[in-house]
Amino acid sequence: MEVQKIHEYLWEIPKQGAMLVPGRVYANARMMDELRDDPALQQVANVACLPGIVGYSLAMPDVHWGYGFPIGGVAATDAAEGVISPGGVGYDINCGVRLARTNLAYDEIASKVEPLVDALFDTIPAGVGSEGAIPTLSVEELKQIAVEGAGWALRSGYATEEDLQHTEEGGCLAGADPDRVSEQAYKRGRKQLGTLGSGNHFLELSRVDEVYDARVANALGIERGQVTVLIHSGSRGLGHQTCDDYLHTIGAAMAKYEIRLPDRQLASAPILSPEGQAYLGAMAAAANFAWCNRQVMMHLTRETFLRVLGVSPRELGFLLVYDVCHNIAKFERHFVNGESRLVCVHRKGATRAFGPRNLALPEALRPLGQPVLIPGDMGRYSFVLLGKEAAMRETFGSSCHGAGRTMSRTKAKHEARGRDLYSELAQMGVTVRARSRAGVAEEMPAAYKDVADVVAVMEAAGVTQRVARLKPFAVIKG
Repeated sequence: MEVQKIHEYLWEIPKQGAMLVPGRVYANARMMDELRDDPALQQVANVACLPGIVGYSLAMPDVHWGYGFPIGGVAATDAAEGVISPGGVGYDINCGVRLARTNLAYDEIASKVEPLVDALFDTIPAGVGSEGAIPTLSVEELKQIAVEGAGWALRSGYATEEDLQHTEEGGCLAGADPDRVSEQAYKRGRKQLGTLGSGNHFLELSRVDEVYDARVANALGIERGQVTVLIHSGSRGLGHQTCDDYLHTIGAAMAKYEIRLPDRQLASAPILSPEGQAYLGAMAAAANFAWCNRQVMMHLTRETFLRVLGVSPRELGFLLVYDVCHNIAKFERHFVNGESRLVCVHRKGATRAFGPRNLALPEALRPLGQPVLIPGDMGRYSFVLLGKEAAMRETFGSSCHGAGRTMSRTKAKHEARGRDLYSELAQMGVTVRARSRAGVAEEMPAAYKDVADVVAVMEAAGVTQRVARLKPFAVIKG
């Protein structure tokens, strides 16, 4: 595939064939060399064929092959004339990350890490089909969560007003229609609120080991040596079932709308069609479940810290820095060819990265820009970034979402045979609790790119800036 260099960190796939816009990939030269024969690059070109797409089909430096859209893909379609594609959101609707900070220094709790991790592992269910963090919910309660999102957690005693203020969209995406979620999806979600699940989901205890911008870090309440918590999870079985339901519905409707695409996994329907509107209502409902899920896990984590460490809430100082989603479609205004347009931004494995002064951000964060949370792998580090104004001009206000895989899960498990990954991670200073060895093997550090390289590309391209680096010392996985 022909790829042209725009600058050191940006490459373009020229518009050709059925492509309606060019494709653009953020990467350094080494990353691009590795991508040239990767099917993810073809997926970038395929996404450029979506009816109503504007600007570019984009890929972030953590790009890798996914369902229909590449993971790390961004595409904006015209709100009136474009399409919505479930593959552009993904199966784990509103999979996302939240970062909480504490008043604790790592040195103060080092001797209590083992009992703390054991208590968290007992309190927050992890693994395939994990359930039972809180009492089973009725379908009526699930429908309330579908509409209210993290607001349900607030009125149920699992959140504070400040938590919601520091959550993207206030923890509730408008337009949710609980009646568009299937009975099977609700059945799968009834016991799963407050659970991690499996795959690449995790709860990570970290310490801030590097601060790059002291002014911004201070404004976010982050300082060197501090204990932080990262929670990465999504909408669990409810979201997975919702995606599956609508891939069938929308796939069957494509012929009616005479939509032809190079990959059936890009199944799409006009945004304003009955099928498109039904999916958007169901997607928002699943997204709201995900925000509530992460909020409940954070509450359970806070309570566990208090119980195990024997400190007061004031001494603990457990506060949400921010919560971001990276599998979602949202209606936003962006400039396209100098014209402000309402578009539907699909972010599949990509994080919103709005720059300063954006009214979508909480008032306290507007002078800074949006915090962008980028987890790495279990053994190395994660990053806190900040969105910059260039993101609004060049990436529809989007950035990377993680390190990006270099191995499939199957290959990772094969490569891990005969290795004691728990001991290897312990030698790196990381205590791991997991429901299965296979889950650790799939997510071992060697299965991922070095997230520092990914973050460096985004910073060099002017999309985000580094604020702090977090070093994991304990991880809970499925």
